[in-house]
Amino acid sequence: MNLKRQSGGNSALIATVAIIWGCATAMMAVCIPMIDMTDDAIILPIFVILGASISTVVAWRSGSRQKGEIDELTNKFRTIQERVIDLEAICSAQELEINKKFEQLEPTDQHRSRS
Repeated sequence: MNLKRQSGGNSALIATVAIIWGCATAMMAVCIPMIDMTDDAIILPIFVILGASISTVVAWRSGSRQKGEIDELTNKFRTIQERVIDLEAICSAQELEINKKFEQLEPTDQHRSRS
């Protein structure tokens, strides 16, 4: 299960990066005719590449941070689940003790009601 979650997280990051670079490629395609028209438009492709690179780094970092948060929440869930199991065991043991006490009291109650 852990491997599925990790590969699913990586595939989401890969899809995000693919979208980022797909948009960057489209923007580069728009920039090419602009470079031919003006001499100062050379800075536009540089900004496109810089923006896509920064976006890629941010996407990967936030993905790893979220993975750490998911792992932390999973550990807390396991801890709570173990506590609930322990409480159920304690309650079951106490319930058995109470039932035994009631069984011990029933015969004496029947003797008293007959007398």
